[in-house]
Amino acid sequence: MNGADTIVAGLGFAGVDVVFGLPGVHNLALWESLSRSSIRLVGVRHEQAAAYAADGYARATGRLGVALTTTGPGAANTLGAVGEAWASRSPILVIATDIATTVRRPGVYRGALHETVGQENLFRPLTRAVHVVTSPYDLRQTLGDALVGARREAPRPTYLQVPCDLLGVEMDFDDWAGWSSLRSSGPVSPRDLASAADMIQAAQRPLVWAGGGAVGAAAEVAALAERISAPVVTTYMARGLLGPDHPLAVGLPPHLPECGELWDGADLVIAIGTDFDGMMTQNWAQPAPPRLVAINIDRVDAAKAYEPDVTLAGDAARVLAELVPRLPERDGSPVTEELRRRRRQARERLEAEQPQAFSFLDAMADVLPDESVVVADMCIPGYWYAALGRVGGPRRLAYPVGWGTLGFALPASIGTATAAALGAVDGPVVCLCGDGGFLFAAGELATVAQERLPLTIVLVDDGGYGMLRYDQKRAGQQLFGTDLVTPDFAALAASFGIGATTVDGFGDAFETALAEHISDTHPSMLVVRAALDPPPTTSPRWYRRR
Repeated sequence: MNGADTIVAGLGFAGVDVVFGLPGVHNLALWESLSRSSIRLVGVRHEQAAAYAADGYARATGRLGVALTTTGPGAANTLGAVGEAWASRSPILVIATDIATTVRRPGVYRGALHETVGQENLFRPLTRAVHVVTSPYDLRQTLGDALVGARREAPRPTYLQVPCDLLGVEMDFDDWAGWSSLRSSGPVSPRDLASAADMIQAAQRPLVWAGGGAVGAAAEVAALAERISAPVVTTYMARGLLGPDHPLAVGLPPHLPECGELWDGADLVIAIGTDFDGMMTQNWAQPAPPRLVAINIDRVDAAKAYEPDVTLAGDAARVLAELVPRLPERDGSPVTEELRRRRRQARERLEAEQPQAFSFLDAMADVLPDESVVVADMCIPGYWYAALGRVGGPRRLAYPVGWGTLGFALPASIGTATAAALGAVDGPVVCLCGDGGFLFAAGELATVAQERLPLTIVLVDDGGYGMLRYDQKRAGQQLFGTDLVTPDFAALAASFGIGATTVDGFGDAFETALAEHISDTHPSMLVVRAALDPPPTTSPRWYRRR
C-alpha cells in the first residue's frame, strides 16, 4: 500500500461510502486509489461544491461527508462551504493535499505550484480540528485522529492535510480497530436529573424548544412532550422532528406572534440540543424564560444565550431516556386544541397577506411525499418553505441558515441525491433555489447529468436578488445591483441533457408540472417565473426588536 491507499482504506473502515471532490495534479494518486475501491467518487466542477455536497450528504444521513481537494486554491475554494457546515454543525471531513515535503522550507514562501504559507491556518476558524501529516510515519495515526474527531457526538467540520509526495510512499498496512472507538459523554448527574424532574413537575405551562442536537432523539422528544403535554417548537435544523401531523408540534416559527406568545407564556422551557442562535431568537430579543432546563452535549453552548437553571450534559436521546420516566403524565387535550387554533389563526392571517406564497406551499405539500428531502437556498421561496413548508420528518430539510451562504442548494443537493442513489435516503430529493443563488454553481448541472442523480431542481426566477430588492424598496432606495441578466434556464438545463419545464406563477400549472418532475427518477428542472415577498422569519419583518 502507498499513502493514498492508506487514506482510502481508512475511509472505508470508517464507513465512508462516497467522496465528493475535484482532481488536481497533487491529488491524482487519491483518485486512482478511490477508483479501485468500493467508495463512490463524485467529481464536481468546483471545490466549494465538493464541501457543500459533503454537507448535504451529512445532513440527510447523519453520516460523515467527505470532500477531497487539491493544494492551495483548491483547498481555499472550500472555505465558504466549510463555514456553513461549521455554523450548522455538520459532520464533514475536508481532505486537502499540500506541496511536497521535499519542496517546502519552513517559514519561507518559495513559489512552488499552489504553495501557501500555512495552508492549514485557513481552516482553523472554521473547523473543530486541523490535522496535518508531516511524514510517512504519522500519516496513519493522523488520519485516524481526524476520522475519530470528525465523528464525535457534537459534530463540526474537520480538516486533514497531506503533502502530495506522501501519497506515493509505500507503507505497511496495520490493524485499524483502534479507530472505531468513539468517546461518548459520561453519565448524567443523578442530582441534576432530580432537579430537572422537580422543576418540570412544578411547571404549569412547560414548552419544549428542540434544535439540531435533538435530531437523533425524535422518539424521545415526542415521549417527553406527550408525557408532560408540552408544545414543541423546533429550529430550522430540527424541522419535521415529530413529523408534520403530531398534535404537539407547534408547526410555526417563533418569528410569528402565534408561536412567540407560547414562549412568552411558558413558565419553563426545556431546551434540547440548541444554542438559541440569533436567527431563531430574533437576535436575542426573545426574553429569557422564567426557568430553563437545558439538555445539550456541550455545556458552553447550552448557556451562550440564556443561563439554564439546570443543564443535563449528554446526548439528547440518552438523557431523555433517563429523564422521562421520572415525570408524571398530564392530559394534553387543552394544549393540542390551543395549538390547532394558533396554527389556523397564523395561516389565515398570512394567507390574506401573501396568497401566492401559500399557493406555493400548498402545492409542495400536496405533491411531495413525506419522505421527500428538500434542500433550500437562502432565497425567498426557501425562506417560506423553511418556515412553513410541510417537512415530513427529521433530516428532510437542509437549509443554510447557520452562516446564511447563498448558492448552497444546488451543490448540497448533489450530496443528498447521491445519498438517495446509494439507498441512504428513501424519498425524492428537491433542490429549491432562486435564479441568483443557482448561478453561483450552475456548472454543477454537469455533475448532476454525469452522475444521473435522482434530483428535481425547482428554480424560482424573479430576475434578480429578490430579498435585496425588497430591502431596497422597504428603505425607499432606488433599486441598484439587484436586477440581473439571467439565461434561459430551461435551455441551459437542456444543454446538459436535463429535462426542463417552465411555468408562470404557482398555480395549477406549477402543481401539475411539479408532480410530473417528482415522478421522474432522472434529473430534471422546473423553472417558475414568479416573485414573492419574504416571510416574517426574515429580519426586516421580525416583530421583536431589542
